[in-house]
Amino acid sequence: MTQKLSLIVLGGSGSKLRQIHFSARQFTVVAVVCLLCTVAAVYGALNYVKLQSKLSDKILLEQQLVEYGQEVISQRRQIQSFAHEINDLKSHILSLNQFEERIRVLANLDEAHSGEGLFGVGGSAPEDLSPAVELNRKHHQLIKQMHVQIDQLENASQRQEYSFAHLVKQLEVQKNLLAHTPAIRPAKGWVTSTFAYRQSPFTGKREFHTGLDIANKHGTKIVATADGVVSFAGTNGAFGKTVVIDHGYGLVTRYAHLQEGLKKKGEPVRRGEVIARMGNTGRTTGPHLHYEVRLNGMPVNPSKYILN
Repeated sequence: MTQKLSLIVLGGSGSKLRQIHFSARQFTVVAVVCLLCTVAAVYGALNYVKLQSKLSDKILLEQQLVEYGQEVISQRRQIQSFAHEINDLKSHILSLNQFEERIRVLANLDEAHSGEGLFGVGGSAPEDLSPAVELNRKHHQLIKQMHVQIDQLENASQRQEYSFAHLVKQLEVQKNLLAHTPAIRPAKGWVTSTFAYRQSPFTGKREFHTGLDIANKHGTKIVATADGVVSFAGTNGAFGKTVVIDHGYGLVTRYAHLQEGLKKKGEPVRRGEVIARMGNTGRTTGPHLHYEVRLNGMPVNPSKYILN
């Protein structure tokens, strides 16, 4: 006899009871179907959750990729900006080098690098970098060139620094040389005898006059024509009262026939400083200054050392 199962369904208030009869086989089929539906629903729900999770991860990954792409573009723009700055720095260094060369030409100084240029042997500057690389392309080659030029610019800046230091020293030496080179008129008055052959006012014979005679009244101020140190102050035979100044670099000036000397031996003097007063001591025909310039012990024309 086939076993049956009954299912009693309770209705609402006042309604009749309903009874549904199932066979064991039917119940089993219904239970299996319900179980399969439950399993399918659970599986579907789990897959849905997984898909949602993967979708969220995908969205997050896409956002990260966008941010990474923006960061890469920003970095490449910075690389391009650095490349422009390297080009500008190279231009500034070259401008400084050209400025130094102009100073050397104006000051009549020797060359800075003596055959070796600012960027080494040959001296040619590296070509400008080309920073206009598309942002969606890799910048490896540009970065490599930047590293090479940074090393070159560092070496060039060190050479330029050394060259400027050498230039300053040369200018200081030249400034010192110019300050110690006779360059002004030693006294006001009239030139009565030049650096040339003349007839001696005392013997009547032809003789060479080794200086410049400037005549004026007694007591006229006499100034040093360059910086130096008094090497002699006193009476010197036919020159009478005399002051001699050693300017260094082989240059010496002599001021003779003085009324009085105002400086003592060993005293430093500056160009334009009053060192004596005009007189007619020694062998002379009247008040005047006998002014000599000697270079390495040899008399030279004083007129060539008067620029005012």
